[in-house]
Amino acid sequence: MIKKSLFAAVFFVFAAIFLYAQTQDTYALSLYNSEKYKQTISQCKAELEKNPNNLDIYTILCWSLLKNGQYREAEYWATEALKISQYDHRIIEILAEAKYFLGNNDAALAFFQQYISLVRMNASRIGDAYYYMGEIYIRKAMFNHADISLSVAVRFSPRNDNWLTRLGYAREMAKNYREAALAYTKALEINPTHQDAARGKERISKYIY
Repeated sequence: MIKKSLFAAVFFVFAAIFLYAQTQDTYALSLYNSEKYKQTISQCKAELEKNPNNLDIYTILCWSLLKNGQYREAEYWATEALKISQYDHRIIEILAEAKYFLGNNDAALAFFQQYISLVRMNASRIGDAYYYMGEIYIRKAMFNHADISLSVAVRFSPRNDNWLTRLGYAREMAKNYREAALAYTKALEINPTHQDAARGKERISKYIY
């Protein structure tokens, strides 16, 4: 009887701890979804002091830091999270974005590639990963590579006029003018006021016969 009572007591303690952690995760996520990023950051840091191994809280914290433009801090916390789980795809994608915005192109590219290797093709950030890879290739003047990455990205978000415009630009820089025209035209069909797409289409018009 004593053993059963002790087991029950231990069970309820662990259940209470689990429910508390779940409640805090949900609260932090609700703050994030409400776009209260500074509050989310404070809440997550407070929770990590109590439970420094909570990867869900690390993830929400880093998402908020990215949204708040605090890329260096997002890089720091994501790096700390990887010490707990080096193959958590959420943290790897966050670290890739942080390094992208910090201009660390090669490291960002490597992390985006790792993220893609870890997730299924219906993962929530897969399109974004290919988009950022395309932008990195544009930065590196590897325009055919950029074309490939951005072409994949727009398959996941076919009505994203900004991504289509960047695809058009990559093709334009690769002197693939007819394909560039297709991308610019599609972007303008979605958003007729997109100035970059309009200027791009005008620039390449002299090369298309």
